[in-house]
Amino acid sequence: MAEDKNTHMFLSLIYMFQMQTMVQMGKLANPMTQKIEQEMEAAQVTIDMLDMLKEKTKGNLSDEESKFLETSLADLKLNFVEEKSKMEKSSETTSGDDKKEITEPEAKPDSSSEEKEASKSESEPSAKE
Repeated sequence: MAEDKNTHMFLSLIYMFQMQTMVQMGKLANPMTQKIEQEMEAAQVTIDMLDMLKEKTKGNLSDEESKFLETSLADLKLNFVEEKSKMEKSSETTSGDDKKEITEPEAKPDSSSEEKEASKSESEPSAKE
């Protein structure tokens, strides 16, 4: 029973680091501020810590624990490379550090909003009537 509890706690620890890294990469909103922020240097440190944990626990993990850790690391590393690539392609530069706040999610402009405004003003009675 204690082994099941330890397995659950280990998987929860890895998951916690994984979610923290996703927030640091700007893939998820910061739960404290509800804003998307990028701190790529911090994300790299967290990924490095998970790599270290993988090395230090080698041979001491169950198959389930080992697979979860390896899958989490692979996913984080792929996302990290993707975000770094986006940053390199972007013409925007940061002020010397890798922290960037993204105020609005990247989305295509809603062209129908202009149409809605136009139809709204047409349907409203004018002051002259």
